[in-house]
Amino acid sequence: MDNLTIYNAVRQPPKEALRDIQAGRMKGKTDINPMWRLKVLTEHFGMCGIGWKYVITKQWLETGGKDEQAAFVNIDLFIKVNGEWSDAIPGTGGSSFVAAESRGLYTSDECFKMALTDAISVSCKALGVAADVYWNSDRSKYDKPIQEPSNQQKTQTTKTNQVNDKPINWAGFWGSCKTIGFTQEEVHTIAGVDSIKDWSRDKATELLNKLKQMKQEGK
Repeated sequence: MDNLTIYNAVRQPPKEALRDIQAGRMKGKTDINPMWRLKVLTEHFGMCGIGWKYVITKQWLETGGKDEQAAFVNIDLFIKVNGEWSDAIPGTGGSSFVAAESRGLYTSDECFKMALTDAISVSCKALGVAADVYWNSDRSKYDKPIQEPSNQQKTQTTKTNQVNDKPINWAGFWGSCKTIGFTQEEVHTIAGVDSIKDWSRDKATELLNKLKQMKQEGK
């Protein structure tokens, strides 16, 4: 097997697995659907536990400023190639446990799950999974050149971002979800992501309207 066989096969995610981050510290970057990574591992190495697996080696909490806390997970990822297990491919992931929001401290009961998802993504990165998202400069002569947006497109993008930059009242959002009858875990499942904390106001409103419609339809 050529050294880049797997790398080149998994370097570019499909468009439906990508989402532009519109707000927050990660604004301008791209979010990758975590299920796509698991699908990639399964396609190329086999079912989880048979062709690939991971072992959690450490879980812990760290205290930050303003009484905030973050959860971290260390894993070792293993893949099977030609019937033999690889050496450990390490990965470290993190997620907020206690976050300071406008209405006070918010505690997440999914922090270790999201940190685990993050750790898997770090291990997968070493295999080249979604490499093109992380390294846009790694392009070949066969790639289409990136076109610079026109002044009109830049102006429209700026106006859109100004609207999306308005802070979201997440406490109110989750309160509305609870009133409708959905838990945070159910909301994240419906949204198809592990976290919506970086979503724009418009996207969060769209999701809330979808939840209301689902409740009305008895789903």
